[in-house]
Amino acid sequence: MRDIYSNVLVKQSLTPAVRTATATGTAVDRNAGGGAMFQNALVVVTTGVITDATHTITVEDSADGTSYATVAAEYLQGTAPAIVAADDSKTYELGYLGRKRYLRVVSTVAGATTGGAVAALVVLSDPRVTPVVRA
Repeated sequence: MRDIYSNVLVKQSLTPAVRTATATGTAVDRNAGGGAMFQNALVVVTTGVITDATHTITVEDSADGTSYATVAAEYLQGTAPAIVAADDSKTYELGYLGRKRYLRVVSTVAGATTGGAVAALVVLSDPRVTPVVRA
């Protein structure tokens, strides 16, 4: 099938929450969806109300799901945002060009009193096996 539903899987890394401290998102396995082994990934970061602080977003990857490192700039399309109070209700997209199996999103918070609402999703696409299995 060539439709988007059969070829894309969306996974949550950072749950929607008001953040006053650094948060490490849940790992997303690019081999999810019935062993689909997705070739492409897009990180989508969304904000709600940001009252204060700087929320610096980084994407981390891992070959084994245990040892994570920040993805080097050459493996990202777009610029990871440093979200501030002027960034209410915005959406940021980062393409991942690396080949590691696991991804997660980290929000590093500095200077927070009341913080801000930040969430992140990982959109997986171009699977080797279709249709994608949703569990």
